[in-house]
Amino acid sequence: MENQEYSVGLDIGTTKIVAIVGRRNAHGKIEVLGVGKAKSLGVHKGIVNNISQTINSIKAAVSEAQSSAGVPIRKVTVGIAGKHIRSLQHSDYIMREHPDKFITDDDIEALKDQVKKLVMLPGEEIIHVLPQEYKVDSEGEIQEPVGMHGKRLEANFHVVVGQMGSIRNIARCVREAGLEMEALTLEPLASSEAVLTKEEKEAGVAIVDIGGGTTDIAIFKDNIIRHTCVIPYGGGIITEDIKEGCSIIEKHAEQLKVKFGSAVPELEKDSTFVTIPGLHGRPDKEISLKTLAQIINARVEEVLEMVNTELKAYGAFEQKKKLIAGIVLTGGGSNLKHLRQLANYTTGFDSRIGFANEYIANDKNQYLKGPEFATSIGLLMESLKIRDKKQNADEVIEVAAEQPKQETAAVQPETAQPVPQAAPVQEQQSFENERQESRKAKLTFGQSLMEKVKKFFEEVE
Repeated sequence: MENQEYSVGLDIGTTKIVAIVGRRNAHGKIEVLGVGKAKSLGVHKGIVNNISQTINSIKAAVSEAQSSAGVPIRKVTVGIAGKHIRSLQHSDYIMREHPDKFITDDDIEALKDQVKKLVMLPGEEIIHVLPQEYKVDSEGEIQEPVGMHGKRLEANFHVVVGQMGSIRNIARCVREAGLEMEALTLEPLASSEAVLTKEEKEAGVAIVDIGGGTTDIAIFKDNIIRHTCVIPYGGGIITEDIKEGCSIIEKHAEQLKVKFGSAVPELEKDSTFVTIPGLHGRPDKEISLKTLAQIINARVEEVLEMVNTELKAYGAFEQKKKLIAGIVLTGGGSNLKHLRQLANYTTGFDSRIGFANEYIANDKNQYLKGPEFATSIGLLMESLKIRDKKQNADEVIEVAAEQPKQETAAVQPETAQPVPQAAPVQEQQSFENERQESRKAKLTFGQSLMEKVKKFFEEVE
């Protein structure tokens, strides 16, 4: 199997690192060839804080994915998150040299390249330049300007920025693991590709990806990305609260959260308890599920209030910017029981859990159905898009390279044939005309002379 036939998404998360290998089938859906998963040991709140441990975790996940897929992995599309991520709005324009020609993808790329030259704060780097709306010669609200004519091409952009050091650390870990980074993608954008529908993006929707170390938010309206942000709290801090509140080890705290945790204490009974084994001969502990839910509820409400703040910053409660499709919760943290009901109450928007298996063709055992795989599947989809664009560009170049040869072969004999004959004919015709005129001139002079001689002799006689 050639490397061009498949793509790889690599999700470097706070709690786990996932590598997914896949390709597109004849029906346009994704066929997963292999999955590799490893515990993330060197990442804290989305930021690499231990290079060697992160490299080892990447190698472990990629090795498992290679074994299950039976193919070598060389290029990967990687996700990025962390509290260092921020976004801004920017408008820019270019003046086209040939307004008589229609706008092409090259003009769009030239405009994007100009935005990428923006001066950022020290230590920051632009990750994404996402066009929102275009203007062509002051005509606005254009979503697809390719094919139009105009002199001035202008656009509003959503620019995603991150710390250069964090970006370099991720790139180094990928490189040291023996891989090539094909692209770097903001994780909420990848998750949105996997769980959102086009109708939701059109109506207005916020995706809230609750991971282990961060909660990533992306807001769409009119099928355009409007707002992105990363909150530095996720499922990991809930586990930490349970550990401290119940005085148990982290392993037991995580198991309690996953198996018995609830986001709404009122829905739990006071009489229900869970027994936790004691350490080294110490007595077992009994923990009330209502107490557990109260600990979880306090932290989840805090995170949802931060989400609410971001929704207000965008203007989601205004009539024109209202999110008709509400909120889509995804990520491993969205598995928490009764989280959807609490999100409905806290934000005032209707919400649903976003599952990532809608675009997967061969997930028979529903292994990839869990929302914790949303980001990694989204990164795989992004990698497939990049591969498709590259193949299409190569095909266009091949067609353009072959076309002139055919035109030369067809046109040259027709244009070359009449040229050698046309010039001599014109020259010969011109020469004959001049000779006839000269002959006429000589004849007239001779006749006039004979008339004069004849007249002279008649007068003498």
